Amino acid sequence: MIPSWLIIGGIALIIAFAGSSLTPNQQWFNRQRRPRWLTFEKFIPVIWTTILICGVWSAYLVWEARPGNWFYMGFYLIVEIAIMAYTPVMCAFRSLIVGTIIGATGTLLGAILAVLVWPISTWAFILLLPYLIWSPIGTYVTWRMAQLNPV
Repeated sequence: MIPSWLIIGGIALIIAFAGSSLTPNQQWFNRQRRPRWLTFEKFIPVIWTTILICGVWSAYLVWEARPGNWFYMGFYLIVEIAIMAYTPVMCAFRSLIVGTIIGATGTLLGAILAVLVWPISTWAFILLLPYLIWSPIGTYVTWRMAQLNPV
């Protein structure tokens, strides 16, 4: 039997790779002006890798606490799809406002998920904190970029 952590991690990797491979016109995003205070952009891949690892670990803890409860796994899946949709959808529409909306939606979904898993596993909740901290920051950065790059 395949361990649950491997299945959860494998599905997360498939979604992450699918999301990154579907990104059109990334050159458009790279040409957008950024706020001057955005000095940490080179760390964003490490930040997102950490967030996704923490999310997988959180999902694993919830699955182990409530085996067979697909509702929570579905919610984790929806949150990851929202995360991975940010770049491809924003670039496809060439709209930082679309990116802001996706980021805000992901933040809201992540907050709902965190509230739902808190009673099941405190550690699962704690592992969602990096996303709950970073997602509003990333959404704010995108919103500021939309102001610097009017259509």
